[in-house]
Order: sequence, then structure tokens, then C-alpha cells
Amino acid sequence: MFFDGERRLMADVASERVLWRLVLYPLAGEAGGSVMGSTGPLRKARAGTIDPERAAEEANRRARAQIRRYCAANLLNRLGTLTYAGEGCHDAVALRGHVAAFFRTLRRGLGGDSFPYVWVPQWHPGGHGLHAHFAVGRFVPRGLIERSWGHGFVHIKLLGDLPVGAGPLQEARLAARYISPYISRTVGEARIPGLHRYEVAQGFQPQSIDCYGPTLETALGSACKVMGRPPSYVWGSSGEEGWNGPPAGWARWD
Repeated sequence: MFFDGERRLMADVASERVLWRLVLYPLAGEAGGSVMGSTGPLRKARAGTIDPERAAEEANRRARAQIRRYCAANLLNRLGTLTYAGEGCHDAVALRGHVAAFFRTLRRGLGGDSFPYVWVPQWHPGGHGLHAHFAVGRFVPRGLIERSWGHGFVHIKLLGDLPVGAGPLQEARLAARYISPYISRTVGEARIPGLHRYEVAQGFQPQSIDCYGPTLETALGSACKVMGRPPSYVWGSSGEEGWNGPPAGWARWD
């Protein structure tokens, strides 16, 4: 029903115990997964020698997906940038300490309750050191942001380019698209052990539900029952020429 190539893919693995597993994130409105064999991912995606560049890109892809789901599940639709005055900050550890203090101060200024947020560091292309991009899901007075930062300048970005009638979920996905590229730009940079590519407020990770089925269609049908409606968009690896991993699928609900 969804993918013309699914019958061919299933014939390729007919001799194995095969099961589709989709991981559904209801609040984020998306599900993704692949065919599983009796001992894990089918033939471990035709495992071969490890390609460092491919491994780095895969880690980068996972980080982008995690940010997208976190933003969507928590409806983070307001963006900001924290920069430094003077010669800037060139210490990645110091930046994380400053940003952690910023969010603690911000939380106190908003009444003390925890709230979800995500932030990503970026090296300034002009050599001014580091700054941080963040997303939150509630209105925060600009004056409070400036007082809570205290190291330089604050820029607030209004979301645009949204279709008429777009809701908070679409706004949050757009916020994630603005932030995610900064992860990609740090792939080739030296990594400091113990420092993450991005940081989020703890306690707000989106919950997931495993949906299984002998075919992608049946696994996706289980996800649709949870969501209460069919997906707005479905992708399948069967339509990708040269796909060398296990059969995979992804769906999004708007």
C-alpha cells in the first residue's frame, strides 16, 4: 500500500525471521524504524569496514533527529542567540558553564519552574570565538534574557516562512531546522571528550512507543491507531536507489 518495493525487500529476507519495528514519538508526531532479524538489525545493514566519515555523518544525523523530536514534542518555537562582547569566548568548557548559568538564572526569573530548552554551540566564522543558539517554548522578556546572560549581546529571531494556518508543532519543527545546521558545521572540528554537540533541559525527553508488524504497512497501522489518524508524509528506503542498509521507513504527522 505504501511502498511498491516492499514485496521485493521481504522476498530478499524470506529465509530469516523478519519483523518491522517502528519507534513512534506521539508528541513529536513522527515514527521511524527498520526491518529487524532474529539477531538484531538485518545482517547488521550489510556490515563491513567502518568508514570514519560515514560514522561521523550518521552520528550527526542522529543528533539532528533528536533535536527535531525534542523541539517538536516540547513545542520549542522561539529562537535566540547568545554572543560575547570584546574578543569573545574561545573556551568551549567556559561557554558551557556560562550557558548553564544563563538558564539557571532565567529559570529563577520565570518563577523557578523547570522548562524545556535546547542549545547548540557554534564557532563564529569570523574568528570571534564561540556563541550559542537556543530554542525555548514560552515567551521570555528580552530584558530578562539580557540580564540572565550578562556576557555580551542577545539576538532574538522571529520565526517566519510558515504556511497560513501552521500551528505550534510546525513552528517547533522550523525552530529545529534553524538550530540543526550548527551541528553539521561542527562535524569536522576537533571534539573535546565529554562535551556534547548540543544540550537540553533534563526531564523533557519525548516518550516513545514501539510498533511492530510483519510488514511496514502493519507496523505503521499500529502507529496510526495511537495517533488516531493517518500520517501526513511517509518515506521508505525501497524508493532510494543504492540503499545499502536494512529496509527502513519513516512517517510524520502534522
